[in-house]
Amino acid sequence: MDTSAEAETIAFSGKIGEIIHTPQPDGRVFERYRRPPGTRLVIVSPDGKVLITREHRQEAGGFDLRLPGGKVCDTLAAYHQLLRSGHSVEAAAREAAMKEALEETGLTIAEPELITRATAGATVEWDLYYYLVKHYEVSGAGQQLEAGEDISVTWLTPAEVRSAVAQGQMQEWRSVGVLLGLVLPQL
Repeated sequence: MDTSAEAETIAFSGKIGEIIHTPQPDGRVFERYRRPPGTRLVIVSPDGKVLITREHRQEAGGFDLRLPGGKVCDTLAAYHQLLRSGHSVEAAAREAAMKEALEETGLTIAEPELITRATAGATVEWDLYYYLVKHYEVSGAGQQLEAGEDISVTWLTPAEVRSAVAQGQMQEWRSVGVLLGLVLPQL
């Protein structure tokens, strides 16, 4: 039985995500949630500090320490258009990372290096593209936050990042894994 994208059906479609049903050979239906990918930035200062944002997050019920970043596509329709265009999702993620850096941190970044693409799991298709940034300049315009965003910026040492994780101040666990497993051991 064909289990490719042609065999899947969209059971529900919202603004930013959709529920996909894929028939299995034994007659069962595999259900998963798909949304456009996101991007995260690990911006490291010359003295080895990591830029962390303090952001009000509805899902966290308050403030959360996070890596700056955002959506690659603002809507599901834009994501489908990106996929149909043949343009690389990774290239679109890099462009989004540069845009998000300026908006959320007030930094103009250069030479973002892809660290990893972190998947959410088998039943949730929501990739996060993580970029390491060592080259940046402060923008004269400062942060360019979207309406409703409440984000402040701080620089933490690797020990301070580890402490924030241990105290439960960072709730996006894929980002915690990238920081603890891939970035901090190198600083």
